[in-house]
Amino acid sequence: MVGDTQDMGASADTHFGFRTVPIGDKQRMVDEVFHSVARRYDLMNDLMSLGLHRVWKDLLVSRLRPPKSARAFRLLDVAGGTGDVSFRTVEAGGPGTSAVVADINGGMLGVGRERAAALGLAERVEFVEANAEELPFADKSFDAATVAFGIRNVPRMDKALSEMRRVLKPGGTCFVLEFSRVDVPGLDAIYDAYSFKLIPGMGKLVTGDAESYQYLVESIRKFPPPEAFAELMREAGLKRVAWQPLTGGIVALHSGVRI
Repeated sequence: MVGDTQDMGASADTHFGFRTVPIGDKQRMVDEVFHSVARRYDLMNDLMSLGLHRVWKDLLVSRLRPPKSARAFRLLDVAGGTGDVSFRTVEAGGPGTSAVVADINGGMLGVGRERAAALGLAERVEFVEANAEELPFADKSFDAATVAFGIRNVPRMDKALSEMRRVLKPGGTCFVLEFSRVDVPGLDAIYDAYSFKLIPGMGKLVTGDAESYQYLVESIRKFPPPEAFAELMREAGLKRVAWQPLTGGIVALHSGVRI
């Protein structure tokens, strides 16, 4: 068994940051975090990552390779919140490229819909309130599926990965962009100091909420290392599983294909 969210009943425990909580409580607690930070979420992403999240997401979209033509290409962006990856994908693709943002948090989706309207992308990006563990979409209905910096907030990651595989068409790829384990000597200490000493204070200053950002920092440290997460993807039925460390291992781009 890999991680602490596999094969669990409703009475089992999981982590919420560094705290141990009943697995049935985690989703509610995560929802409260993202309701609190929704309006300033994108600004905080810029500040926390020093703008690097944009580079990482652009790399993800380059791996998606949405067609530049009118050929239909449908993306499912799980835990897509305010729509960042979906907007980048439809802007990179041709008129046949569309996206569905699935997120359990209505506050984040509301911000995303406003952004879509402002960008003139409301006709090509749909927002659906949905649980990643029980996606309300038909089997084999998407050409690709992504989750960027959201999988670690799902109580049962194995179920979310299985659902993403289920809705993929044969040959479709699942991409997971997530924080990882720093593998550059010296950078790990700097990264830890920045994360724990500066980010919660930054969250307090910008959003009035330090506790939510303390959770987000802690949740990164509880996420499985790359090989362990790759095994979760394999157990979910994905093939050709691989990962690419980015920026000294601060994040990793994982991928797997539905055969």
